[in-house]
Amino acid sequence: MEKNPGWVRSFLGLLFFFVITWLAASAGISASIKAPIIYAEIKQPSWAPPSWLFGPVWSLLYCLMAVAAWLVWRQRDRANTTTCLRVYGLHLFFQGLWSWLFFAWGRADLAMIDIVILWTMVAWMALAFGQVSRTAAWLMLPYLLWVSFATVLNGTLWYLNGPVLPR
Repeated sequence: MEKNPGWVRSFLGLLFFFVITWLAASAGISASIKAPIIYAEIKQPSWAPPSWLFGPVWSLLYCLMAVAAWLVWRQRDRANTTTCLRVYGLHLFFQGLWSWLFFAWGRADLAMIDIVILWTMVAWMALAFGQVSRTAAWLMLPYLLWVSFATVLNGTLWYLNGPVLPR
């Protein structure tokens, strides 16, 4: 009898991707303690979402991206999965860094550079994931759309408030 059935390995893989994804989320969350206060104090466009919306949206997106990475990992015998997963890991760094740049350090200008890098990585991942798993690519689409919106919002907040935000 096999000691480590396939479903156990698969479940542990899923758990791994949730853990590393939520560790990155935690890094961003720790930098965002004052986010609702800062967000309320800065000049915003009329179309800016309310601060309470960000937590639920990001929670859903983190779950979707963890599942997408897991689906790619499950196809690890196919070409490009290692590259896809390396980019996924690197993208988590830029994801977590954005909150530090914008909220903790009040640098809308540097956060803009970070989010453009992040958007590029998410777009690349959606395309590359699609070559391995169509479902994984579809799971990345809401993330890409949200980061697209967040990029426009970041740029607008930078324009309205200048490169350095109040902290």
